[in-house]
Amino acid sequence: MCSLYSFRKSAEETRALLRYLEQPQFPPREHVHPAGPMAIVRGGIDGTRHFTLVRWGFVPSWAKELKSQPLINARSETVYEKATFKNAIRRRRCLIPADGFYEWQDVGTKRKQAWFIQRPGDELFAFGGIWEHWLGADGSELQTAAMLTAAPNALIANIHDRSPVVVQHDNYDRWLSSDEQVQDLLIAPPDDFWVMGKVESPRARQAAPSAPPCPPRPNCN
Repeated sequence: MCSLYSFRKSAEETRALLRYLEQPQFPPREHVHPAGPMAIVRGGIDGTRHFTLVRWGFVPSWAKELKSQPLINARSETVYEKATFKNAIRRRRCLIPADGFYEWQDVGTKRKQAWFIQRPGDELFAFGGIWEHWLGADGSELQTAAMLTAAPNALIANIHDRSPVVVQHDNYDRWLSSDEQVQDLLIAPPDDFWVMGKVESPRARQAAPSAPPCPPRPNCN
């Protein structure tokens, strides 16, 4: 489960990789939290790509009300089956730009060990996500997204039993296309994709101010 990630890259670097039309300016964010704004890139009907901000915490279009705990993750093994996600995985996929994420390892003590996981060269990459548009009974509107997770590669398996799905650059077009069947892309990256290191305080406390060093765990599916 991924419940905290980093997006510190510049607007120019992000746009150069993901090739969306807009030219938004946004500040670097070392900690992107559930229920807060999340940057995503999604495909247009003409094959273009578009940048937007949504809430991290998926709300299906048919939900009658907003729940207090957001659905931040969707399991790749069941995303095509669950009523909450099955339409979005077929029609509303998105890329989530990031440069690292945090995970917490159970080491048998009250405090879990925090790790920061990133590319060897601190490179920008994109998680696989799904998004949805929700309309409330009072006319309010909200766009939300969730991050897809899968079984971990050998490196991440040392500390956790789940990994975010990463969409490789060569698959961006297909991920954002109208192709409904992308099951083969719902996997963790290769074993050598990540490097990771233990996070010591105060950085661990900054990553999870409400319950250092492990942040509150929102719902995942």
